[in-house]
Amino acid sequence: MAHNDTHAARKKGGAGKILLVVLLLLLLAVGAAVHFAYNEIHGNGAPGSTEVTVSIPQGSGVAAIANKLKEAGVIRSAYLFRWYVGQKGAAAKLQYGDFVLQTSAISYDAIIATLSQYAKAETVRVTIPEGTTAIAIAQKMESAGLCTAEEFLKEANEGDFSAYTFWQYVPEDKEAPNRFMKCEGYLFPETYEFLKDDTVHNYVATFYAQFDAQFTKEMYAALKKQGMTLPELVTLASFVQEEAGNSQDSNVAQVFRNRLAEGSPYPRLQSNTSSHIQSDADNNYLWNWVAPYYDGWDNIPENILTAYDTYSCIGLPAGPISNPGLAAIKAALEPQPDEEAKDAYFFVTDLKGNYYYAHTLAEHNANCKTAAAVNKSLKN
Repeated sequence: MAHNDTHAARKKGGAGKILLVVLLLLLLAVGAAVHFAYNEIHGNGAPGSTEVTVSIPQGSGVAAIANKLKEAGVIRSAYLFRWYVGQKGAAAKLQYGDFVLQTSAISYDAIIATLSQYAKAETVRVTIPEGTTAIAIAQKMESAGLCTAEEFLKEANEGDFSAYTFWQYVPEDKEAPNRFMKCEGYLFPETYEFLKDDTVHNYVATFYAQFDAQFTKEMYAALKKQGMTLPELVTLASFVQEEAGNSQDSNVAQVFRNRLAEGSPYPRLQSNTSSHIQSDADNNYLWNWVAPYYDGWDNIPENILTAYDTYSCIGLPAGPISNPGLAAIKAALEPQPDEEAKDAYFFVTDLKGNYYYAHTLAEHNANCKTAAAVNKSLKN
């Protein structure tokens, strides 16, 4: 009996020693981590630091900046830097540009102070109006001397932009074989300052980062509630942008949504902004952008022509026809129409900018005559 008690006491004592060792190791690990964090934050790095130039692209978030600093050897922990910037509330202060910093011997406060000053870097300002197509944006980038249009489109369509939330909802080409361009609709229209001699990837990322920032969690929730996909919304918004792009956004969006609704007697958009009509008078996506891309109308692949002709395809076409602004996107998502457009299936405009809405084809034909009379009076 005494022998068993002695054995149990030894076992208990052994377990206690193990626990003590584990606690000691944990304390040492915590101590080492605290010591590392203190030295890292206060710039007590390894001796023999050197100057490096760190280029921060426009639109970079704290995570991207932290990774750039770590790659350059300025900091040792991207996670710790992100945490510290958050604690300081300094994220909004960080600028883009070229910055000269020391490697491993500079405090986080000094880094933040340097990055908070606007860096003098050679930049090019490019303004992208709402409703600009991907090809037109690429051409603007080429005209600005930043990259070729071909390079821009290739990266925009084929590059890896999975870091952005919206990108996971944009199907790959194999999943959308009738779509003209993957990037169309997501190159957010804005005025940008681009660094000269930056990478094509960063140029494209600037557009995508802005789209990602504009599309909120509430908007994703509204999409889910409606059973609508992001490509469907952006496609609809691109038509709203082209047919309105003004105070009539919600009314036009409602007309299109009425046509797209289940059981609609008019399930086609029938918009001249993307149709079989070969006319320079219309802002026709197929005629003005798709046809030239394929060196002529007759060379457009049949599946793409069919998928984008809104007079033949039922429902939405295979993809957006431009890059819409936020107002058009919001109107397409949750329109707030006037009474005259709530149940309308048709609209027509005149050269004065008036919009006429109709529920029946007969009413629409009458509106077309009214609009034509207004147009004729302006030409006399």
